[in-house]
Order: sequence, then structure tokens, then C-alpha cells
Amino acid sequence: MSLIGLNICVVGGGIGGLTAAIALARRGASVEVLEQAPVISEVGAGIQVSPNGMCVLAALGVADDIQARSVQAEAVELRDYRASRLVTRLNLGLLDATQKYFFLHRADLIDSLTQGAKAAGVTVHVGQKAVAVQAGHPASVTLENGDKRTADLVVCADGLHSIGRGALNGTLAPYFTRQVAWRAIVPNTIDHPNVARVHMGPKRHVVTYPLRDGSGVNLVAVEEKGAWGEESWATQDDPANMLAAFEDFCDPVKHLMRGAQAVGKWGLFKHPVALKWSDQGVVLLGDAAHPTLPFMAQGAVMAIEDAWVLAASLDRTDDLAAGLAAYQERRFERVSKIVETASKNAWRYHLSFPPLRFAAHSVMRFGGAVAPSKMMGQFDWIYRHDVTAD
Repeated sequence: MSLIGLNICVVGGGIGGLTAAIALARRGASVEVLEQAPVISEVGAGIQVSPNGMCVLAALGVADDIQARSVQAEAVELRDYRASRLVTRLNLGLLDATQKYFFLHRADLIDSLTQGAKAAGVTVHVGQKAVAVQAGHPASVTLENGDKRTADLVVCADGLHSIGRGALNGTLAPYFTRQVAWRAIVPNTIDHPNVARVHMGPKRHVVTYPLRDGSGVNLVAVEEKGAWGEESWATQDDPANMLAAFEDFCDPVKHLMRGAQAVGKWGLFKHPVALKWSDQGVVLLGDAAHPTLPFMAQGAVMAIEDAWVLAASLDRTDDLAAGLAAYQERRFERVSKIVETASKNAWRYHLSFPPLRFAAHSVMRFGGAVAPSKMMGQFDWIYRHDVTAD
């Protein structure tokens, strides 16, 4: 069906919401975005955008601006935690020349998407917190101030605690993975190369990669803990606590940690993929439908893919309900596989039994040395997937 004249309200001005707004507006819909924050912004953290995300951003006309703000990634390195000895290296240069992988600050990505949305004719409203969504013809969104917005379609791109997810699926209780993460952006005091480094230790790992002009480094440190951690990106912690938890890691990691002035901390929870993504003009997108643990760097990219597929599915079908059903059908298997792969990935980083860790690292080291293309090829189903070509 044609999207021309279709009124769409997007709840959430994050990566998924803004990408969806651009994709829908470029196909002719009249789109507004409701963002609860007083300004469109993003928490101080880095993000990795792999080729399967970049192909969508290129198709939407925002890739050039995003690339200009980014660091192009050369590789992903897995290293031992004590001496920083290289275990294996995934050479991103083995991807096709047109397939590029980038590191960038989330705030820069949000800014590029905001500009792209406005250029596409999207109206962005800030300070508009949605507290309820109602399916129907039309669907509606109730705001905290009591106002109500109606639309032909409400896209709930409002994250982990989505009001739309609850409205369509009821309470889907997550469970604590017994892992807690710290995040910080720190000065690049070690001349960090343009790679993502994963230092793997017993029941812990640390991920680092450069941002912007290389002056900063994004740092995420994960530790297995029995105590509950809050599932929030807003919780702050003393940087000394992070450093103490990784005091036996190599000097480069500890040196970066010592540069942390502010540290966010959150508990990692596993959520089930929602079984119902749409109903009578309400649809879920990104983390609202399929939250994923941060062990594959695909959470935001899956939301970017969702945005394209949602717009394309609506454009290809004769009615709204059929388009929304096609969207879930096209996305469900892929995002479910991503969620499960990310969930299983932590154990590879956190091996604590020395003989097992030695054996596993030896296999990875041998594979990377003898068959680097095969090592890289195991990710083809992620990186080489192009939803814009479907």
C-alpha cells in the first residue's frame, strides 16, 4: 500500500525511532516523533555500526555524515587479560570493499539521524513522555501531561521498558544474567589502534575501541556477580569500584580505567523476544520487541534493520495489518538468532578453568593464524546481510 498520507507517530527519539521515522517519511508518510527527554540526545557511550547497519543508513541518505564522524574499524582482537597476548584477530579488511564497519559516539549518530529526519520532513517533539498506548482505528498515545495523540500507526521504539511491549504482550519478566557492566568514555592515553579489543579473563571481560578523532576510547567492562544489578543506563558508580574488579588485568586496560571520571553501571538482564509485535495500528521496533545482551554489538543495528523492513513491508502490502504481520515474519527468526548468539557469547570471554581457557584460546589462535578468512566468515550471516536488497 502507499504510505502517502499515512499519519505515523513514533514513540522514542533514539536510534531505532529516528531511523524508522526517516524510512517511513521517505516513503511518503507524515511522521512525528515523541521523545521524552527535553532535548534529543544520547548517553555518553560508544556504538559499533557493522556493514549490515551501514547499508540501511546509506539507503536512507545519512551514511556520509555518519562516516565523517566515525572511526573506521580495522579489526576485532581477542586478547588474554593478564599480558594482553593476542588470541585471535578478526580482520575486517577481509569484508568486501563496500562493507565498512565503524565506531562512533552515540550522540554523533543521534545527531546525524535527527538531521536526516528533519530533512525528510519529520516533526520531532521533545519533552513528550508517553505513558500509555492504545491499539485501535485510530491508535492513540497518551502523554504524561494528559494530552493524547492519534495516528494511523504508532511505532513503539521506546526501548527495554516499552509501554507498547507491555500493552501488546503483558508482563514479560526478564531474568538477571548474574553479570554487571560498567561503561565510560576515557582519554586515549595508550594510542589505541582502530580496532575493538576484547580482553578476556576469568568471569570478566573488557571491550575498548577508539571514538571520534581517536582522542577518546569507549570502555565497557563486564563482571559476573551474584548480586543483583539495576537495569538502567542512568546508574552511576565510583570508578574505583570498576578498577578494583579488574585489578589483575593488563596495564593498558588499567591505564585506560584510571582515566575514567564518570562511570555508568547496569545489570545485564535477558529478555524474551516478544511474541506479538503489532495489533490494530501499534507496532514494536528494536529493543521494545527484542532486547539483546551487548555481546555481539548488534542491538542498535537490529533496530536500524527493523526500521527499513517495517517501512518496506508496509509499502509492499495492500493493508496495514498485512504489512505489520509481514514485518514481524521477516524479522523474527533473524533477531531471535542474534539474541541467542549474544546470550551465548559471554561464556567464551569468561572461561575461568585454566586448562579449558588454554585449550579454547589455543583453538582460536590456531584458527586465526591458519584460516583467517574462515574465522571471519563465521559472521557472514550478520555482516553480509543487506535488508535493503531483500
